[in-house]
Amino acid sequence: MSKKILLIEDDTDIAKTTAAFLEDEGFEMVTAVDGMEGLHKARTIKPDLVIIDIMLPSLDGYKLCRMLKFDNNFKHIPVIIFTARAQETDKKLGKEVCADAYVTKPFDPQALIGKIKELLQ
Repeated sequence: MSKKILLIEDDTDIAKTTAAFLEDEGFEMVTAVDGMEGLHKARTIKPDLVIIDIMLPSLDGYKLCRMLKFDNNFKHIPVIIFTARAQETDKKLGKEVCADAYVTKPFDPQALIGKIKELLQ
């Protein structure tokens, strides 16, 4: 049975490309284009893993990650912060909101797949 991944990304090109190569790896992909839609889908579909961009309309990725990680129903779901923001302060914030991993764009698809597989073990 394939694992379900929720990708919350407002850049449609990045979302389509990322979803396509993850589907090629056998994952079932669900996408959302803003933080509120992502939160709703996370609560509705209960994905096996969530990938969240930081700079999202309506609800930023840090707040969304914190909301999922501090909710007993969802805190077990691994979250990868997926962003172009590579400053140490950004990575520190990712740790503070309990993200399981921090992947910066542009990214190596194989590195992202490796991180996903590691977190789903």
